[in-house]
Amino acid sequence: MSDFAGKVAVITGGASGIGLAIARRLVELGGEVVLADRDAAALAKVAGQMGDSARTQVCDMSDLAQVEELADVALGWQGHVDLVLNNAGVGGVRGKLWEVDPQAARDHFDINFWGVWNGCRVFAPLLIAQDRLGALYNTGSENSFFCAVPQTAAYISAKHAVLGLTESLREDLPPHVHAGLILPGWVFTPLGEERFMKFGMDVGDFAEIVVPQLLANARFVVSHSYNKVRIDERMDALAAAFAENAPREEGDEAHDVRTVLAALTPREG
Repeated sequence: MSDFAGKVAVITGGASGIGLAIARRLVELGGEVVLADRDAAALAKVAGQMGDSARTQVCDMSDLAQVEELADVALGWQGHVDLVLNNAGVGGVRGKLWEVDPQAARDHFDINFWGVWNGCRVFAPLLIAQDRLGALYNTGSENSFFCAVPQTAAYISAKHAVLGLTESLREDLPPHVHAGLILPGWVFTPLGEERFMKFGMDVGDFAEIVVPQLLANARFVVSHSYNKVRIDERMDALAAAFAENAPREEGDEAHDVRTVLAALTPREG
């Protein structure tokens, strides 16, 4: 996709923050958007601003039935969907792991992980069934690769899980449907307190950086260059552990799952 003219995007968490900023940019590129959010008042305000280029739907992504209804609305609007952004998420659940209420952590996962799962479960088959190119992106975080914010175990765990979900999903999809992960760094959104979040990247600037990557079907959509410093800290420690305790040796592929499965799988033709 070089632009978005004549195409439709479904964006969850679309009434504010990253979702709304990306939606505005896609509309500027000639597209149309279906915006989903739990906040009905915010959606109504956005609908008034974006006019005929946007359709809105109140949706709690943790509720599979509501996600299925969202898909029906989206497909029924223009008859097709080209891009799905599973972007809805919440912050919160702060504290040392053993001090966090387990139910609060589970409730957090219902949105930040299972909401993404539900979006993939519902929209992946829809994209597969269409006779056109499509893409599905999940919003992870810098916290998918390292611990950016202390004492947020539920959030960090959910974002790590979204990384794994997305990478696994990629292998389940046919060639005409792409899946990737959006990896925001610190962006000024309503995800946390304004007195803290205001130091993040402007959300409009973020959209300008990431939308071209979305339209180019990037596997990882990135924005904050210093993130790699933090990622390398973990990867360097991991590489050092292997170098010291499990260095590569001749024949060590005998215990590699992928290698063994490939050998056991009959070849076609």
